[in-house]
Amino acid sequence: MRLWIGLYLPRLPLEVFCPNWSDDLCSVVLEQEGVLAVSYRAHVMGVRPGMRRSGALMLAPEARMHERAPQQEKEALHAVAMAMLQYTPQVAEGEGATLLLDVGASLRLFGGIRRLCRLVRDSLQKLGFSAVLGVAPTARGAWLLARAGGGSTLKLESLLRRLHRLPVGLLPPLQRHQRWLDGIGCLTIGDLVRLPRPGLQRRCGSEVLDMLDAAQGLAPEMHEWIAAPPSFKAKLELFGRIENTDLLLAGACRLLQQLTGWLCAHQFAVSRIQLLLEHERGREACPPTPVDVMLAEPTWRDDHIVRLLKERLAKVELPAPVIGLVLEAAQVAPMAPLSDSLFPEPGGSPQDRQRLFEVLVARLGAENVLQSYPKADYRPEVANRWVPLHEKVRPADVAAQMPPRPLPRPAFLLPKPIPLLMRDHRPFYCSPLRMVSTAERIEAGWWSATQSRDYFIAEGEDNAYYWVYRERTPGTEETRWYLHGLFA
Repeated sequence: MRLWIGLYLPRLPLEVFCPNWSDDLCSVVLEQEGVLAVSYRAHVMGVRPGMRRSGALMLAPEARMHERAPQQEKEALHAVAMAMLQYTPQVAEGEGATLLLDVGASLRLFGGIRRLCRLVRDSLQKLGFSAVLGVAPTARGAWLLARAGGGSTLKLESLLRRLHRLPVGLLPPLQRHQRWLDGIGCLTIGDLVRLPRPGLQRRCGSEVLDMLDAAQGLAPEMHEWIAAPPSFKAKLELFGRIENTDLLLAGACRLLQQLTGWLCAHQFAVSRIQLLLEHERGREACPPTPVDVMLAEPTWRDDHIVRLLKERLAKVELPAPVIGLVLEAAQVAPMAPLSDSLFPEPGGSPQDRQRLFEVLVARLGAENVLQSYPKADYRPEVANRWVPLHEKVRPADVAAQMPPRPLPRPAFLLPKPIPLLMRDHRPFYCSPLRMVSTAERIEAGWWSATQSRDYFIAEGEDNAYYWVYRERTPGTEETRWYLHGLFA
């Protein structure tokens, strides 16, 4: 099934200076001393497109005046195209701030055209741009629907009916012939189609007929697809000097959308990214502040990276205001295939648990989230070893360090044994302790720290279980008891 999405960005000249998440800014874009576009706050103050610069300054003296920047618009449109590569590898640039997406092969993957359009709109919102979507079986038809204000049609017959009601001024080659078309009463594309083709070609050129045939599915369409670069490094100039790291997340999300599209285009997954926070330049310049995000499992989705980056940014202390962001994919790997297991694990996949651990590390610090890595030693305090999560521990290595037979061990081992009181010849910890297991004798460490202990599982009057031991000291008759662990 052939289906296209046309994206039209009508506010692109404004949103390269004032993204849609910064409506509180009063911005005006000028072209040849005339107002081309205004932000919401400037619109409330009375500034309208078509005004002169002096009139806009009279109504909004604190407004930021920007000259239209075609190069920045081109770069922004390319950034949007990079983000759209996560939905289809076939993205082409159209005329007049538009993009064309061939999504016919992506419908089943994303759950249909409606859900796909919602995902596209969400991505555009994160990028900071406003867009109008048109959906049609032909690329030129989707382009015309997007330029006409949006619309969706999945069949060619209904597309033809929609096209015949659109004004002829939407076709770029006919804009210079608008007065002649108005004079003969040709107001819609339907009226244009009914005109004699030879006469229309002589008067307006063959380009008009080619556009009409392509929109109606009567002629093949050729496109130059946008290719992703071999490596990823994206930069964003911020709309102000940011001193709060919470405000940097919106700009980082825009760069992450581009990263997601680049990863999907190359079938890569990223395991380490670096975000550089650029500060003031010039005499008072200071080096960029790096924010590194390491992932235990490579991923190509931005939602998990956003959570990690949010935790990392919350801990960053800015030495100076931030004026720009640079995101780089420092380490990538081929994208791993999805799990082919028929029955997924009830507690989530190992990747889900790994993402949870990464969020905890970003929030609490690597030194506060540890994994067990026991050592082959009979002494519990020596065998009980914990290492940070970033150290790769293989299950086979852990199994090799475990004793050959299962032994009762507490869930929580105290860092230092606690001496217990003796009452009525019984160890006492909040209440008298009753032994409920036989002794487990441990004699080890003769070459370093010698231990000679009898371990028991003891029960208190509160029905809690404790791991205690009786120290066996040669040459003394005194019995000393210690608490070493707690059972869950």
